[in-house]
Amino acid sequence: MALLRKTGFDLLLCLLIFSFLASSCGSQSAPDQQVVRLPFEVTEASIADVQQAIKRGDCTCEQLVRAYQARIAAYDQPTQLNAIVVTNPAALETARQLDAEYRRTGKLRPLHCTALIVKDNYNTAGLQTAAGSLALKGFAPDEDATVVQALKVAGAIVLAKSNMAEWAFSPMVSISSIAGETRNPYNLAHVPAGSSGGTAAAVAASFGTAGLGTDTGNSIRGPSSHTALVGFRPTLGLLSRAGIAPLYLRNDTGGPMARSVADATMLLEAMATGPDPADPLTSAGAGKLPAKGYRVFLDPKGLKGARIGVLRTLSERRPDPQVKALFEQAVADLRRAGATVVDVEIPDFARVSAGQWCSVFKHDINQYLAALGPRSPVKNIDQVLASGKYSAYIKENLQDELAHGVSPRADGVGCGEAYTDPRRIAFRQAVTTVMDKYQVGALVYPTWNNPPAKIGDLKGYKGDNSQLIAPHTGQPAFTVPMGFTYDQLPAGLQFLGRSFDEPTLIKYAYAYEQATHHRRAPARFPALPGKGPTK
Repeated sequence: MALLRKTGFDLLLCLLIFSFLASSCGSQSAPDQQVVRLPFEVTEASIADVQQAIKRGDCTCEQLVRAYQARIAAYDQPTQLNAIVVTNPAALETARQLDAEYRRTGKLRPLHCTALIVKDNYNTAGLQTAAGSLALKGFAPDEDATVVQALKVAGAIVLAKSNMAEWAFSPMVSISSIAGETRNPYNLAHVPAGSSGGTAAAVAASFGTAGLGTDTGNSIRGPSSHTALVGFRPTLGLLSRAGIAPLYLRNDTGGPMARSVADATMLLEAMATGPDPADPLTSAGAGKLPAKGYRVFLDPKGLKGARIGVLRTLSERRPDPQVKALFEQAVADLRRAGATVVDVEIPDFARVSAGQWCSVFKHDINQYLAALGPRSPVKNIDQVLASGKYSAYIKENLQDELAHGVSPRADGVGCGEAYTDPRRIAFRQAVTTVMDKYQVGALVYPTWNNPPAKIGDLKGYKGDNSQLIAPHTGQPAFTVPMGFTYDQLPAGLQFLGRSFDEPTLIKYAYAYEQATHHRRAPARFPALPGKGPTK
């Protein structure tokens, strides 16, 4: 609590009072009128909650955006959460346009007024996109990333850009040379993991309705697990990566981060628009979208009759006792919800999973930077290193990546995509063969075997299971809140499925969530004064 004392506390108090007077949902009261409790509160509000509030007349879209802006102003910098890099000055005008559209048509778009926290490596037209790098500070692209544009068409609003690990280099921390270090909203002395930690912290603290992250090895699922969120890493090729600054494009995917499986599913449905000529890998997803979308698989009884495999190879990797206890309870909860749960083992896992990483950053990021056009302040990553505009903790990463270029693996096998690289194909076949043998729809294990590390304790980074399968096989993997460990630090349960079988993972994840309801808001970020009760 030392972070809130003295001047920090005074500033917070002033901001709280101002933000309530300026931006309450459901009220047009003048500042001198009596403060009353309101019918709608944005803290923990779902997409469905927002849309119902708008339909009831409890809140306009403009008021909703103002309410989120008030939370950012009141909490982000005053508490040193450091989740937000920049807010979108056009968000209010977009909200007004959506309000006018609703008055005119009486209809809401699928994601009408969903206020998004977008990771700083997604291109957002007219709004700074810097991938956490000081070398790109102030640069605003002309076009949106493909999935951002799809979300806007569905009615979502880009509310703010979130902090991240610089160039997405770290799965441990979310530190950038622009916004500093993001903290965990459940315990500010701990990390939210990387590299999508800014999105995770912001969504967990209800700075927006939902958010976007990217995942090369861990970076959606790890931060989501650390902040009691749902995080979807979809099948490689399901979503377009066009317009997203890459780390290793052969592993990268975007995906939703939300406070519920339903909200993550709604975002995924809008983001999955089929093959995109700007991202050739999406041809692998042609014909793979369910005819009626993904929301039809939100079945609270989705675990009844299911068969699920427990992958002890990962769950027993030196787990923390409290995480282990939560995982065993999760297995019991799966059974209680109607699933048959069996232990499975991938034969010779160490061998089939070895040698999967390839250093392709220089190639991929240079293509991205070149595509930004003549206004980009840097044209290639060598210029970034030469400029000195980077955080000290990534210097070694930059030097190593620039030295390697595109490095073949020790056995001489090239660095191909998930559907052409023979080593990746063999790994995926090994996993799916085991799933077929045991007739299971998913494999489960803790997303992390250990609680979030403390700020500054790199030795505390241990137990990350997300890096080991999905990034290389290309299979979908979702994390869902599993409970809390020491000092109210969250843990997550991960479901791994067959390629393009997101429907089964949605059924399982939703049914588990509805049977357990582990998600709860971080106590340090309550509803602002005068607002209605937290949902």
